[in-house]
Amino acid sequence: MPKEKVLITVKTYPSISAKYEELVCTAGFREDGSWIRIYPVQFRKKKYSQQYSKYQWVEIDLVKNTSDFRKESYRPISHDTEIKITGEIKPDGDDWKERRKFVLNKVYSSLNKLIDEAKDKNIGTSLAVFKPSEIIGLEIKEVDREWSKEKRNKLNQLNLFETTDSEGKFQVVKKLPYKFSYRIKDIDGTASKMMIEDWEIGQLFWNSLKRHGGDEQLACEDVRKKYIDDFARTKDLHLFLGTTLLHHNTGKNPFVIIGTFHPKPTTQTSLF
Repeated sequence: MPKEKVLITVKTYPSISAKYEELVCTAGFREDGSWIRIYPVQFRKKKYSQQYSKYQWVEIDLVKNTSDFRKESYRPISHDTEIKITGEIKPDGDDWKERRKFVLNKVYSSLNKLIDEAKDKNIGTSLAVFKPSEIIGLEIKEVDREWSKEKRNKLNQLNLFETTDSEGKFQVVKKLPYKFSYRIKDIDGTASKMMIEDWEIGQLFWNSLKRHGGDEQLACEDVRKKYIDDFARTKDLHLFLGTTLLHHNTGKNPFVIIGTFHPKPTTQTSLF
């Protein structure tokens, strides 16, 4: 198939695979406005010139990911496939007018309707833009601080956990010690809790932890301020949602939050 041109809007926090080492799930919009998921991508192993940012246009050779039944799921032909950055949609002020033209063409407000579409084999929606009617809060829960024993054993064989920066070797990303979840309500009043897997929330935590001299409580408070005091109270917040492959057909709510779209509102609103 010809190279796909994709506007990147989603990059999840890196995960660990015993088979593929460290991976990132990427998603975005084709030129016709349809969603596409690109996975797996060994993002941090790419040359700097190929490490795309959100709202950049990229060109890449893709094929359907036959190990993933979700219709939007594609993969690079190989891990060495070149990713060419061809352009960018800049913020265009605080209200993101140009970005809105791509992102807000189809917005869901009913979670039940979206889940029904995901379960319908004739539709099978697994990526969506969702507008919550209310952000109830942000839940922060401490979790395991290390990758699983199985994954660590595999990666230790590859010396990926060794601190060998002076030798120019790759070092796997640290596991987040907290799980961050939005508690929301939709237009029907349906309440839900969804984990946020966006790379940005993880990077915010690590940057804040460094700034606060290792104080995790203060770092978590910075995350809460950004996602509640800023995004929920002052921005026109939309959520990028994606199903997980494991729970797409079986989970009561198979969706997680894989990114946020948070321009300044055109009129003053609050979701909190």
